[in-house]
Amino acid sequence: MTIKEFPEWAIKENVEFAVNEIGKVIKKYGPRESGNQACYDAEKHLKKEMDQFCDEVHFEEYKCAPKAFLHFTKTFAVIIGLAIIAGFVLSYMEIISSMLAHVIVGVACFAALFVTFFEFLIYKEFLDGLHKKVTAHNLIATRKPRGEVKRRIIISGHIDAAYEWRHILYFGGKGFGPLMFGAIGFAMLSVIVCILNVIANFIDMGAFGDFLVKYSYYINVLTLLFMIPLFAFCNFKRISPGANDNLTGTYAAVCALRMLDMAGVDFENTEVVAMINDGEECGLRGAKAYARAHKEELTDPAVETAVLCVDTVTDYDYMFVYSNDMTGTVKHDKAFSQLVLDSAHEVGIDHAKFSKVYFGASDAAAFTKEGITATCFAAMDPTPADYYHNRRDIADLLQPKTIEAGFKTVIATILNFDAHGAKKTK
Repeated sequence: MTIKEFPEWAIKENVEFAVNEIGKVIKKYGPRESGNQACYDAEKHLKKEMDQFCDEVHFEEYKCAPKAFLHFTKTFAVIIGLAIIAGFVLSYMEIISSMLAHVIVGVACFAALFVTFFEFLIYKEFLDGLHKKVTAHNLIATRKPRGEVKRRIIISGHIDAAYEWRHILYFGGKGFGPLMFGAIGFAMLSVIVCILNVIANFIDMGAFGDFLVKYSYYINVLTLLFMIPLFAFCNFKRISPGANDNLTGTYAAVCALRMLDMAGVDFENTEVVAMINDGEECGLRGAKAYARAHKEELTDPAVETAVLCVDTVTDYDYMFVYSNDMTGTVKHDKAFSQLVLDSAHEVGIDHAKFSKVYFGASDAAAFTKEGITATCFAAMDPTPADYYHNRRDIADLLQPKTIEAGFKTVIATILNFDAHGAKKTK
């Protein structure tokens, strides 16, 4: 079967179903912090639905530390701020030298940048051991083929929602970059100024060295100013409703199997799996746990496997297959990414194109890093959108037209993968 032969009514009915269900989930289960009871209850709600049209539905447990991923922003904002103030006061009182004041600030900034790189840019579980861990769950639903499993496609969407990012709430998507990158940029500049001051203390750098000694601490003052919004960046007391990010992706996975069932599609050798994972918003923890637990199975050459992660299907003008992920450091499988893009074009989304996740990551990166074929499909303004990670991400913002386009892309991808796998396109 091709997407042109797939019944249109089944897609439209599932779009309506998804829009209604998303509103119900938000209202009934409340804030879905990574690993909390609301996430688990919402997953149990989905299990009851998927029990009706899947051959097997089960939960898999793992441990995660929900606040570890972003709490360092507050910790290091305080440490850097105190280092700058202490350095200024102690050098002004002539208790320590200007150079030593710079060293104190430079060390604090370097430590913060070091942790930021590993924790936030390449998503290592760098600080998890310092935070309270909870039991989280991934929900796995499977439609088995009639015969031997020769191919497997997993459609993944995360059900947890993000802590509120105040930068976007108060300043919109365009305010996020200057405030966040300003904090990182000036912290880097403070490290550079520290190094130059140490050099100037031992080597005559002429007028430039004199300028450094007299005025360079003002750079640290600017760094201090950027630490204030960094400290306020994440509101751990408020969770985004997560209607678009990412209940739209969650229901893309659920409805993929539901649509196949309603259309009476049973594959001969292709297994279709919906993975509803928790923990994306605390550093891809759910996807990482699943990828690690099933690595041998998902990389078995006897069964060609591919994972399509769907994350936010809202902004029709911004349809992307994210072939590069995790701040551009991870490259997804080229052939499978092309298959997804071709599928989007096949259903009429001519403006869909490849893009990169320039800052942050999707769950697909967790699979690719384990050697599992994966890619990510999303439809969101990469500025980012003004509803991203804040209280504006409500069901009223759902866009049925975009959801329908996303659902068609997912179904077309499944049908094309069944027809010829990810190794070649149309």
